[in-house]
Amino acid sequence: MQYHFASRIARAPASFLDELFRVSADPSIISFAGGLPSSALIDTQGIAGAAREVMETDPDIALQYTTTDGYRPLREFIAQRYRNRLGIPATADEIQIVNGSQQSLDLFAKIFLDSGDHVAMERPGYLGAIEAFSLYEPVIDTVPLEADGPALAAFEHLMNHTPVKFFYGIPNSQNPSGRTYSQENRRAISECLKGTSTVFYEDDAFGELFFDHKPRLPVKRYLPDQSVIAGSFSKIVAPGMRIGWLFAPKEILRSFNIAKQAADLHSNFLCQKILHRYLTTHDLDTHIRMVTTTYHRKCRLMCDLLDDLLPMLSHTTPEGGMFLLATLPPGLTSLEVFKEGVRSKVAVLPGTPFYVDGGGMDTVRLNFSSASDEQITEGMHRLARVIKSLSAS
Repeated sequence: MQYHFASRIARAPASFLDELFRVSADPSIISFAGGLPSSALIDTQGIAGAAREVMETDPDIALQYTTTDGYRPLREFIAQRYRNRLGIPATADEIQIVNGSQQSLDLFAKIFLDSGDHVAMERPGYLGAIEAFSLYEPVIDTVPLEADGPALAAFEHLMNHTPVKFFYGIPNSQNPSGRTYSQENRRAISECLKGTSTVFYEDDAFGELFFDHKPRLPVKRYLPDQSVIAGSFSKIVAPGMRIGWLFAPKEILRSFNIAKQAADLHSNFLCQKILHRYLTTHDLDTHIRMVTTTYHRKCRLMCDLLDDLLPMLSHTTPEGGMFLLATLPPGLTSLEVFKEGVRSKVAVLPGTPFYVDGGGMDTVRLNFSSASDEQITEGMHRLARVIKSLSAS
């Protein structure tokens, strides 16, 4: 049988995610390649208790269909957290529940992009966004990411000379680099966008994971009607629940809701009810502080081992999140480090999937959140042997 797939599938970039998850699933490999939060930090007992309470008190409603925009008490919880943490006047009517922030990327691109439209993002940029956007066949423009955010001269030039539908960025602990935009950069970006028709898509998956426990003001604070924020409970509660949200102007959400309804009617309502019960019966801030304190220790351990074992590598030093980016010594490529690393039972993620123009051959992304301290120590020694062996050959 010959299947006649849509042409967009043939033009979509090959996904590295399947290979990434395959490697991460092998228990003999110490993996720094994935993007997993620590399983040890998920409050399994608390979530199980919330699930029991929902099934004992509200099973008929929890197991039924619901509205596309999501469980209103959960949306109100999210809106109130924006008001309390960031001083943003959010309302439940500006919150749409989605199946993880990855679905938000897909649906947002679906309602904004026609074939040949321009969308812009950081360089390097999140590979999940590259894959989601590419299915709608846009032109993807990139702006170099510097230590304090997108290069402002390049950003301003792009906005002034290209009809960009939206700019996708991760201001807090960016994936893959771990870099965080400065507040000055965020203000400058908002000033560049004012007066244009470009929307700023602010992916805030890591905004609650700063090691100093201090929130950073989002671009949306300066550009309320021209920006959206995508958030997720995957990194702070549990990724398997697949509960995220989009915080956006109501006019955008009207179109987004239509696309969401056509895609799946609504996100998992049982998980929404369980999550809301958990959030309203547990101290989320205390849990997040425990998670960020642990991640800070793991990040510091990985950075110290990089400096001690592989001083020929340069690397970013994140303020939060789950990732850092390392630059390999001249003559080595990220793909050969990945392949030899897997043979030596340590995995890193090559930088190439994060570049739409073929870059990243000399960089690797390292995840420090999911491995134990002992695994980080052993894994970094394995990685050091791999890189030194390849450098000597």
